[in-house]
Amino acid sequence: MSFVSDFKEFAMKGNIVDMAVGVIIGGAFGKIVTSLVNDIIMPCVGLATGGVNFNELKAELSGAELDPTTGEVLKEAVNLNYGMFIQNIVDFFIIALSIFLALRVIMKFKKKEEEAPAAAPEPTKEEVLLTEIRDLLKNQK
Repeated sequence: MSFVSDFKEFAMKGNIVDMAVGVIIGGAFGKIVTSLVNDIIMPCVGLATGGVNFNELKAELSGAELDPTTGEVLKEAVNLNYGMFIQNIVDFFIIALSIFLALRVIMKFKKKEEEAPAAAPEPTKEEVLLTEIRDLLKNQK
């Protein structure tokens, strides 16, 4: 087999396609959660904490160096952006909670499927014949 046909066989397996769909949906879900955090949750948290914008929270480790004659930036400032880190932690917890809730619902459905009684298996030919013989013997008495 050639490399191309091997790759085509690998790429068309069901679990690979399912995984690709999951990654795409996960990326879209991540954008929704990021928007939820940035546009809804964090402004409310900022309002509750006195108007703090978490995107702008940072600690300056070293200042920027400017050229005294031209005012040009020679060296950028080094900042520790802990506000963005806090926002990413909130993103993570919302995504983790969403996945937990989705898995919990899926597990409930699986438990219901498992709890459903299995249908009685079809009797074998021998069992059918023995049942017929038994019934015939009962009727003769």
